[in-house]
Amino acid sequence: MNGTLVLNASHEPLCVISCVEPCCDDLLHSEHVTLEALSVVRLNRYVRVPRRTRVPITRRGVIARDRERREYCAGRADTIDDVIPRSRSGPHAGESVVAACARCNHSKADHLLSEIGWTLSFKPARPSAPLAGVSSHQGLSADWEPYVLGWSGREESVA
Repeated sequence: MNGTLVLNASHEPLCVISCVEPCCDDLLHSEHVTLEALSVVRLNRYVRVPRRTRVPITRRGVIARDRERREYCAGRADTIDDVIPRSRSGPHAGESVVAACARCNHSKADHLLSEIGWTLSFKPARPSAPLAGVSSHQGLSADWEPYVLGWSGREESVA
């Protein structure tokens, strides 16, 4: 087990805690109790967590928001791309950045999507604050998807 996703009482993802010593049988042992090691836990009481009003745009945060999928081709993303290039006065903001591969990023260069005939499959949005704390953890577990994806800030369709 790589870690455990911690949810607030509202099911909002808060953070990922790492196991101090992973067990081979995914059980946690104490002197008198043996418990199953959980991949998701929820707090019983709501904890107010001060948040930034704007989450900084990071490669890891954008790739997590886009679920590690490349926007321009199939496969796993390894970099990010400004949809409207900064060389053309495009903003470097969550609403204009997508996950991409280095090859497509280089091919697109400083072109607009309309100039090269490419389209987006979704409307990018600013990554949410709850996702920012979780996306810094390597290897999001499939068990976390119902909790994390609802907070991702990714809108699935383009009007």
